[in-house]
Amino acid sequence: MSLAVVYSRAQLGIEAPLVTVEVHLSNGLPGLSIVGLPEAAVKESKDRVRGALLNSHFDYPTRRITVNLAPADLPKEGGRFDLPIAIGILAASGQIPAQQLMHHELAGELALSGELRPVRGVLPMALQCRAAGRALIVPQENLAEGALVSGLDVRAARHLLEVCRFFAGEQGLPVGERLEQESPSVDEEHDLNEVYGQHHAKRALEIAAAGGHSILMIGPPGTGKTMLARRLPGILPPMTEQEALEAAALLSISDKGFSYQQWRRRPFRAPHHTASGVALVGGGSQPRPGEVSLAHRGVLFLDELPEFDRRVLEVLREPLESGHITISRAARQAEFPAGFQLVAAMNPCPCGYQGHYNGRCSCTAEQVRRYRARISGPLLDRLDIHLEVPAVPHEVLNAESALPGETSAVVQQRVARARQKQWDRFGRSNAQLNNKQVERACQLSAADQQLLVHAMERLGLSARARQRILKVARTIADLAGGEQIQTAHLTEAIGYRRLDRAAQ
Repeated sequence: MSLAVVYSRAQLGIEAPLVTVEVHLSNGLPGLSIVGLPEAAVKESKDRVRGALLNSHFDYPTRRITVNLAPADLPKEGGRFDLPIAIGILAASGQIPAQQLMHHELAGELALSGELRPVRGVLPMALQCRAAGRALIVPQENLAEGALVSGLDVRAARHLLEVCRFFAGEQGLPVGERLEQESPSVDEEHDLNEVYGQHHAKRALEIAAAGGHSILMIGPPGTGKTMLARRLPGILPPMTEQEALEAAALLSISDKGFSYQQWRRRPFRAPHHTASGVALVGGGSQPRPGEVSLAHRGVLFLDELPEFDRRVLEVLREPLESGHITISRAARQAEFPAGFQLVAAMNPCPCGYQGHYNGRCSCTAEQVRRYRARISGPLLDRLDIHLEVPAVPHEVLNAESALPGETSAVVQQRVARARQKQWDRFGRSNAQLNNKQVERACQLSAADQQLLVHAMERLGLSARARQRILKVARTIADLAGGEQIQTAHLTEAIGYRRLDRAAQ
């Protein structure tokens, strides 16, 4: 037999499309040719494969070897095709049986010694492999990642020889067993009871967690804004398996890669304010996910918000509304999920001490106006909660240190109950409600409708801001266990439009 077919998978955004590796041996000048739109790393695989076969004591065919990676119009990159190409050459030359190849998919980079090295994107590959009904063979370092997909026969090997013995029926390969790791209840390193004072801020943080709302905290330096943001993942509801797979798949295709210790932990991403727009939303000739996608199902924290380039901040507007980001390039297009919860922090003025109890601020009104104008109105309109985080007097800190506050575990229980009400109602969080669902779930009494109209006129609120006030009020009612939005819920939600009030 001079033709062998091996299955593998490419990487295209978050997807892992099937690649059929066809290996044909023919008469002619000895050599290896790879066709099918291979990138540089794939073209170089011919040298790695040749070295691996020779050092594993196989015969390297002295014939014309043609490797076709189909479909031909799908770009292929990375070293993941080394193993399927090597197995295809061995099967086509009759050195290993080819009967079982059709029931397996393979991926792995080869060292010149024949050892297998890990590759990126195994989790999306495993999900697609399960859907196709085939087993998956990966390097040993990728076994735990592939085993996260339940119902998949995933096996691992450390060396090319182990894979060959497996297909020859001489020995088995270790089968990946999923370690049943429960979702961590809270982040023990960042507990909410470590934040002294700031009861109003903790309340707003709980509301944001319960409804999936975005939040902007304004306050002088050292008032606990970063501490509060870092503790938001610990009070969010535990991740479902689907959410965990979505977040892990994005990490799997990123440059950082996925670590099993991150399984079922809410992502927390905090890019520096010098980050570019591409760093936030993703990009590149081979599109990679950016910070908004790596924070999917978790928290994206932007500290010192006005210090970000304004054009960079504007790229957040679309994913905040849609929950996904589409990266378009001349040659291809990739779509990544971006269902993150935005938490931002800023100082009230350039020096940072406006409203501080020690009165150190020396900024003029014009300086404050220019500082806040770095954040556009359309972006502020999309932030559900504007929260003032004032400085905490020293005497309050001393009193609070003797009285521990509520732990993250206690708050998380209330948040989970409120979030369950929302899922029972529409199958989504309040922050994700569309206009029709808002009208159904956020009905107001006549007096409350008049109150909201008066607030919109007084603060100059847009229709989008009105919808966000109603969503926050619905979340407050859910936390209180109420079926209808009451006046107290509505007035509290209106009070969280801090910058709208400051503009008056």
